[in-house]
Amino acid sequence: MNPVTLAIAAFITAAIGTLGGLGGAILLVPILVLSGMEAKYAAPLGLVSVAAGSLAAAPHQLKAQVVNQRLGVATEIAASSAALIGALVSGLLGHALLSVLLGVVALVAAFAGARRKGIRNLPDPTLSIADVGEIPGTLAGVYPLGDEFVPYRANRLPLGLLGMGMAGLISGLSGVGGGWVKTPTASEIMHVPVKVAAATSTFTVGVTAAVGLLVYESQGRIVISDAALVAAAGLIGGTVGVRLQHVLPPPLVRRGLSAILAVIGVLLIVRR
Repeated sequence: MNPVTLAIAAFITAAIGTLGGLGGAILLVPILVLSGMEAKYAAPLGLVSVAAGSLAAAPHQLKAQVVNQRLGVATEIAASSAALIGALVSGLLGHALLSVLLGVVALVAAFAGARRKGIRNLPDPTLSIADVGEIPGTLAGVYPLGDEFVPYRANRLPLGLLGMGMAGLISGLSGVGGGWVKTPTASEIMHVPVKVAAATSTFTVGVTAAVGLLVYESQGRIVISDAALVAAAGLIGGTVGVRLQHVLPPPLVRRGLSAILAVIGVLLIVRR
């Protein structure tokens, strides 16, 4: 893939991934593999894209007060540990096996994105802007939703940590990032509002990606020129994506992204 095409692909996938809350690498890595790049070299570029998108989106989401940093730190320990294991193991897998793994991951992500629910927690009319934020000493908080305020509390932490560990393992193995697992894990298992779950996931996936990148670098799998290009395009794409969140309805974006992922997943498995 020539540099211009790579930059365009990184920009578009970062924007769409940030907009849909799944992370751009879930699209970028399969596209790179389908274009002819070996999976073991595409995976690091996917994690670079994830880290760049996370860095670009974080200031906007923190300003909007939809990130729960305590929840992010608590779950990131499991995700990063598993990402380290996944990255180490990925160096032992062949190209064909990695392509099939990417195809399966894309299909599962398509299913998860298509069935994800909307808002679970309801606004509380007794709350005000003074209540917005995290509740000290807990994994609970209040976030703004238009002119209303929604309380929430993370439940079933052990099961949630297991899901976050799975997200980290997949991230290290395939380079697609774990946002598409982290967000539904926090939303559907831990009952965190999907808006907070997606923002917290985007805020933390960069840390998970960084762990995997350290291992990939030690294995000599990172092409610096390509990584720098993807990082720059990912930063711009992530910024555009997080701004578009205020314009386009997330359910529509997720359904469109799920359709694309389903096609990519099938192609990866068939063309391995």
